[in-house]
Amino acid sequence: MSEANPFLPLFPLGTVLFPGGLLPLRIFELRYLQMIGECHKAGTPFGVVGLMRGAEVRAAAAAPEVFADLGTLATIRHLESPQSGLLVIECVGTERFRILERRQQPNGLWTARTEVLPPEARVPVPDDLLGVADGLRQFAETLRQRGGPLPLAEPPDYDDCAWVANRWCELLPLPSEMRQRLLALDSPLVRLELVSDLLAQTRISGQR
Repeated sequence: MSEANPFLPLFPLGTVLFPGGLLPLRIFELRYLQMIGECHKAGTPFGVVGLMRGAEVRAAAAAPEVFADLGTLATIRHLESPQSGLLVIECVGTERFRILERRQQPNGLWTARTEVLPPEARVPVPDDLLGVADGLRQFAETLRQRGGPLPLAEPPDYDDCAWVANRWCELLPLPSEMRQRLLALDSPLVRLELVSDLLAQTRISGQR
């Protein structure tokens, strides 16, 4: 069953966070410094929502922020403050949520009453989509051999449709609107099938 979380703090971003995804952020705006500090102290998540119009950084005479109704909870797993007025954090995406009611505080911070959606079912990758999972595995291995940072959640689960699809959704050069539509799909298998089509179009994955 889903549950209601009153007044979840929101972070509208020009990117889309998927369940199990990693999100590094540099925080310097006062509204978000306070929010992240409170979430870290209490051990509570905040909500990442895709920004559809407006800017991530608040500015005078800027267009109003317009963001998606569906987002992903983000849990802070690492935080450091290299200097005053700056936080560097790494978050991991957990469950998806839907906004039921939104409010903006005087300092510009958005909060919302939300409905947390059920965790995505674990669906084994079918035989005809194994090439999609193998392509992701090869990509990760290539990065590992080159000694570069691995932008994938650990531990890997190459046998799960949702995990494989979500990681490709983060890696592929997709418009934010497309990522948002993929996030909104309730079927991990359908999401993976669409990712397979996108990979075939971009010729990135060595699919079977």
